[in-house]
Amino acid sequence: MWLKIADFVLKYRVLLIVLVLGITAFMGVQATKVRMSYDSTGAIPKDNPKYKALKDFQDKFGGGGGNAMVLGVQSDQLFTPEHFAAYGKLINDLKAIRNVTGVLSINDAVSLSQDSSSKKLTTTKVFDLEQPATAMAGKGKLDSLPIFNGLLYNKASEAYLMMINIDKVALNSKERVRIVDDIVKAGEQFKSATNIDVHYSGLPYIRTQMAEKIKHELNIFLALSLGLTALILLIIFRSFTAMIVSMLIVSIGVVWSMGTLAMFGYKISILTGVIPPLIVVIGIPNCIYFLNKYHTEYNLCGNKTQALRNMVGKMGIVTLFTNLTAAIGFGVFGMTNSQVLKEFGIVSGINIMALFFVSLFLIPAIFSYLPAPKTNQTKYTESKWMNKTLDILVKWVFNYRKAVFIGTIALCVLGGVGMMKLKSVGYMVDDLPAKDVIVKDLKFFEKNFKGIMPLEITVNTKKKFGALTSLETWQKVDSLTRFLEAQPEVGAAITLTKGAKFFRQGFFGGGIADYTLPSSTEFQSLRTQLVSTFNKLQKPGTDTTAVQADQFSQLLYSFVDSNAQTLRISVNVADIGSVEIPKLVNERIQPLVNQLFEKDKYEVNITGGSITYLEGSIFIIDSLKESLAWAFGMILVCIIVLFRSAKVVIVALITNIVPLLITAGIMGLLNIPLKPSTVLVFSVALGITVDVTIRFLVNYKQEAHKHDSVAETVKHTIRDTGMSIIFTSIILVAGFGVFAVSDFGGTQALGYLTALTLFLAMIFNLTLQPALLLAWDKKKGTKKEEVPST
Repeated sequence: MWLKIADFVLKYRVLLIVLVLGITAFMGVQATKVRMSYDSTGAIPKDNPKYKALKDFQDKFGGGGGNAMVLGVQSDQLFTPEHFAAYGKLINDLKAIRNVTGVLSINDAVSLSQDSSSKKLTTTKVFDLEQPATAMAGKGKLDSLPIFNGLLYNKASEAYLMMINIDKVALNSKERVRIVDDIVKAGEQFKSATNIDVHYSGLPYIRTQMAEKIKHELNIFLALSLGLTALILLIIFRSFTAMIVSMLIVSIGVVWSMGTLAMFGYKISILTGVIPPLIVVIGIPNCIYFLNKYHTEYNLCGNKTQALRNMVGKMGIVTLFTNLTAAIGFGVFGMTNSQVLKEFGIVSGINIMALFFVSLFLIPAIFSYLPAPKTNQTKYTESKWMNKTLDILVKWVFNYRKAVFIGTIALCVLGGVGMMKLKSVGYMVDDLPAKDVIVKDLKFFEKNFKGIMPLEITVNTKKKFGALTSLETWQKVDSLTRFLEAQPEVGAAITLTKGAKFFRQGFFGGGIADYTLPSSTEFQSLRTQLVSTFNKLQKPGTDTTAVQADQFSQLLYSFVDSNAQTLRISVNVADIGSVEIPKLVNERIQPLVNQLFEKDKYEVNITGGSITYLEGSIFIIDSLKESLAWAFGMILVCIIVLFRSAKVVIVALITNIVPLLITAGIMGLLNIPLKPSTVLVFSVALGITVDVTIRFLVNYKQEAHKHDSVAETVKHTIRDTGMSIIFTSIILVAGFGVFAVSDFGGTQALGYLTALTLFLAMIFNLTLQPALLLAWDKKKGTKKEEVPST
């Protein structure tokens, strides 16, 4: 069959070349439309309970998903007239930025006092930006207002925070980069004027900066992978023609992958961003397998056309199944419920298979027009160092088989011990090095404000106006709030009850001791006013200018729902990871919630961007584990269909499990945690390492009819396949090693762990695998096996 395919390709070579180039031109146009992704919610499916809880919260209150960027400074000189004037300019500059909807800072701090004649509360701004000379007096007043300490500033460390709210629609568009850049530019102007360092954080900032890093690294990885593979190909084949044709083929694959992203409406994420360099690395083995066989066959027959026919005839089925198993290794991610994994799996799986057809069509077609290979271009097939290496491998397999088995068992035991130490954990910025400015700024906010990851708690009283008319409910909410703020990883809370305490403080003279909830008597007189104020806010056509000038009205509007039935408690938490966040919620917060709020009277939900962000990491890890099982099963089916031999299937399974086991053990021993990037290694490596196994075993079956014993067949198979396996493994290891230069720890791990697994796979495919075939033959007796039709 494959010889007929070879004849078809050679007969219609012009048409096939034009077809491939035409598709490439179309995909190139599509590729210009691909955009960056700045959204992290695609990690979990929309039917996930925690995702639904966040959406319900956002529908009821807005926010909660992280549409605020924070800016912080720390200085004991901030309230000098010169510096405070610059700080005031920074606030005004930030408010003037397009798509910034609000800036909350110490400039918004107010004090309350009772008017002696009207007996009503009046508000007075603590700071006046127009009079910087009064800033120090304002600082003294600010220190007497507990509601702001820990929220807008840290009294002890003299750190000050701004919360910059950004339009949510703009955040999910290309405007996001411009907005963040404008905010940073304003901050850097303040730094230049005052010599005070400015720190930036918040989910919008972190996601934007990481997306821009991904975009930058995509170009670097693509250039490095192309350059490195081109150099290795030139060294191997000693032919610019072979190198250029190979680079052309993988470049077409890159264009097609980017075009596929755009056609499906997908965006470039931290996962889909590595597809182009992966295509380069995975596509090169196709070229090596075909070209190595072409040169070998030409050396045997001396006829270019016949060598090309034999190349397709003998390597077509091998390359088909190696690409199929690689496509399965990636494509199974498309079966998960995680949108980011699904996009990665679909695009990579499709384009790996597409690359097979590009290689199958273009290599024989192009080389049929080129001159026959020269002697120096095929001389590598008789390389002395390579032949010496293959002699050593043969010696190991035949003379030191027991040592190979003992060494393999020892490494597997070590791997098993290491696997027992594997831990699964994810952090918001765990893919960035500790020295990165994003991490350093995050630590600044964690040190001074206990973190910036949003955590939201809603208390549904199940009664209209229940949030405003029950002092018991307020007392319960206040108890929960004070407990939250006492936790070392939880920052200051914003809630209606703290506003009530603030207003009571103002009503009774402004003393810190008066910062408490109203008494039963005070609350009874307050209830009617609360409901009346709330109804004014809800009444259509109300002149809200005066109402919104009242700070308490604004608090009511933000921290109870439209029925005044549900109260909201907003806090920020530190980036404590996917293991500790559930412990914080389930083992500390939830027990108190259960104790305070009776289930028949209240419904309490805990949500927020921090919950869904880390839930996404957990979900991806679980999905990757599931996809790995699917990949193993589907690849096993491919091997069974291809070889139809229990012996071969068992040998193939053992050969591929061992490298994965050792890599997992090394991860455990080196305390490398299981997270999305590191779990991805196993599916990626499995899909690629099986290629080498198939390459070896197909050649073993093809050689079986030429020799009288399994021993001779194994020896010739090592010599015939060893060269191409070693060359492709070198390129694969080098190609994945490129990712080690990434700024992202996850991408680095994907690079060096995959490279390690592929190197181990090469060793075991050329030692353990043939040793197992010989051992099986010795135990069962030599048995000639049917050679698959070529």
